[in-house]
Amino acid sequence: MTTSRRPYLIRAMYDWLVDNDFSPHLLVDIAVEGVQVPPGYAQDGKIVLNISPSAVRALSLENEGISFEARFSGRAMSVWVPVQSVLAIYARENGEGMMLQGLDDGDPPPDGEPPTPPDTPEPDDDAGGKGTRRGHLKVVK
Repeated sequence: MTTSRRPYLIRAMYDWLVDNDFSPHLLVDIAVEGVQVPPGYAQDGKIVLNISPSAVRALSLENEGISFEARFSGRAMSVWVPVQSVLAIYARENGEGMMLQGLDDGDPPPDGEPPTPPDTPEPDDDAGGKGTRRGHLKVVK
């Protein structure tokens, strides 16, 4: 059985982008079964997700999918995208990256079912949903 190269390429490109101080972004096809992204942010059936370390929490780049928590309009939300839905990973700053459309995805899952996201607790809204959260660091002169 052949495994897909897609998750390995995504992880490698992510590491390269972060190591070079770029902001990695994913272009995701929301029509792929199993995609869980906030409604209302997609355009033309696609969504761009900023997965830089400063933008997300609990990022997990697994063979089946990518999961993380992020804020959308001030609300903490969990995101899950199967690796098959990732069309590209690139740097916001200069567009460097990799298109993954048409990449051979290896053998299909044995049961024919799309991957499902792991069970994760719902993220809690900080400050009781009052909007933005202040950092805990302070400037020392």
